Amino acid sequence: MRSSLTPLGPPVSRDRVITSFPKWYTPDACLQLKERFHGQVSTTCQRKNTGTVGLRHSKVVVVGDLYVGKTSLIHRFCKNVFDRDYKATIGVDFEIERFEIAGIPYSLQIWDTAGQEKFKCIASAYYRGAQVIITAFDLTDMQTLEHTRQWLEDALRENEPGSCFVFLVGTKKDLLSGAACAQAEVEAVRLANEMQAEYWSVSAKTGENVKAFFSRVAALAFEQSVLQDSERRSSARLQVGDGDLIRGSPPETQESTTSSGLGCC
Repeated sequence: MRSSLTPLGPPVSRDRVITSFPKWYTPDACLQLKERFHGQVSTTCQRKNTGTVGLRHSKVVVVGDLYVGKTSLIHRFCKNVFDRDYKATIGVDFEIERFEIAGIPYSLQIWDTAGQEKFKCIASAYYRGAQVIITAFDLTDMQTLEHTRQWLEDALRENEPGSCFVFLVGTKKDLLSGAACAQAEVEAVRLANEMQAEYWSVSAKTGENVKAFFSRVAALAFEQSVLQDSERRSSARLQVGDGDLIRGSPPETQESTTSSGLGCC
């Protein structure tokens, strides 16, 4: 089935158009060391044969301690603002951000979860169905880095094993000198490798690496969605043609049906 999907609403802004695979922050801790989309994804997008991918969105969940800057990170990306005196998130909140990736409309639904212990039981219900989990910590407070282990465990518990991309993000990069940031990143990269996560350092205040990071998130989620959609459609075609849908027929009838079904495909 060819897709003739057009973006819902006005065209996306120029900085949300992704034509090539966004690069990682550091090769020492990245999910995929490659510079191009999967060949099947490129071909599918060129043919505009992405099925319903352009009508769907990927769920992104951002978790981490109180005051590490989760809301500031999301607001810098989605609204291009920075509020030094924002109020702590109560429960959960979300933003939807639209992209155009390889010519196909795509969206991220970004969930901002509370970092307070008393809201954990509420927020955990919204972890389910996540395609991306972002665990955030404060580069100026390394204790928050250690807490990311538990945050990730909580989020993964609500999802199928192996179903989520995991990112470890150090915030408030602007508050550290180059040497201090590099030292903090050594420990963060070590933990990211243990968590099988991709590592990034960002600053919501200056905007450093924020757009690049979310572009990377969107590209990886989009690629996975296209590949999964292609696999589902291929599986559906095989099931229609395998002849096993007719039950209770004699063996010779089943064989005839199978041959006929394959011939039609």
